[in-house]
Amino acid sequence: MTTPAIRFDKVSRHFGDVKAVDNTDLEIRDGEFFSMLGPSGSGKTTCLRMIAGFDRPTSGQIYLYGQDVSNLPPYDRDVNTVFQDYALFPHMSVGDNIAYGLMIKKVPKPERMKQVDEMLELVQLKGFAGRKPSQLSGGQRQRVALARALINHPKVLLLDEPLGALDLKLRQQMQVELKAIQQRVGITFIFVTHDQEEALTMSDRIAVFSQGKIEQIGTPSEVYEKPASPFVAGFVGTSNLISGEVAKRITGSEQMFSIRPEKIHLGTEGSGLNEGMVSIDGTVRDVVYLGLFTRYLVEIEGGNDLVVVEQNLKTTSMEVLLAKGKKVRLQWHKDHMSRVGG
Repeated sequence: MTTPAIRFDKVSRHFGDVKAVDNTDLEIRDGEFFSMLGPSGSGKTTCLRMIAGFDRPTSGQIYLYGQDVSNLPPYDRDVNTVFQDYALFPHMSVGDNIAYGLMIKKVPKPERMKQVDEMLELVQLKGFAGRKPSQLSGGQRQRVALARALINHPKVLLLDEPLGALDLKLRQQMQVELKAIQQRVGITFIFVTHDQEEALTMSDRIAVFSQGKIEQIGTPSEVYEKPASPFVAGFVGTSNLISGEVAKRITGSEQMFSIRPEKIHLGTEGSGLNEGMVSIDGTVRDVVYLGLFTRYLVEIEGGNDLVVVEQNLKTTSMEVLLAKGKKVRLQWHKDHMSRVGG
């Protein structure tokens, strides 16, 4: 069995009375793209800082490829970090920024230049070595920061919300590029983000954090399709949580289940039920036309509102808005429901 890249053994980090990370066990596999996802203050960045050595655990041990690094300073750990603000030296050229780590190690100049050229090719910035950071776009500066971190060939690369400062289109483009770079270099990437789309797009596995604890670890599809708790169901995408009497009417049990908005089919009142499906009636309370799709808010009988999302394959904005106030039948496949907790 392969030694994990990172292992947390009952790790806690307290700041006074605040338990930023609380008795956490975690294993990150060699060579995987692993994301730590959660809202501000959930403990994900503190975990990253403890792996980097910027913070030390209050209790527990952190292992890097089997070595206890809990009390080692950052420079004695075979990891590198890429930050949101890039942290490039403004007075140095792109080439010198990337080569900085090799310069500190006194690697001869010809070898440095060769490795810088390889890194520039990897991050698709060939020919940019002579430019200054101020002459680059945000996305290009982020790639330089990535090349500078990778040139030292760390065993683990830590990425602290590195795409947070980019606009949406560029962020989406960089998500694809970052995943492609990770697959080419083959080292372990640990990515911290509060953006669930980023985590779902790039990760092999995701740890969802809340209040210093890990709520769930799984592949993007496991976390999205089978949320382990109400928090995960609500934080990773949009989910309808149904429990109590309404759940009993649908499933025969009051236990909470989740159903994603895009899994629900919006039909006319009294429409027939297909095999393997469940249904509930309601009234469309609100309609939001969003171009690619429409979001409906349906008030179900004796219960809360359910969110339903449908693609606008044939309908126009005028047609979908006419649904407001209409009685409808909601249907979904039994397999698309997921029990939440317990």
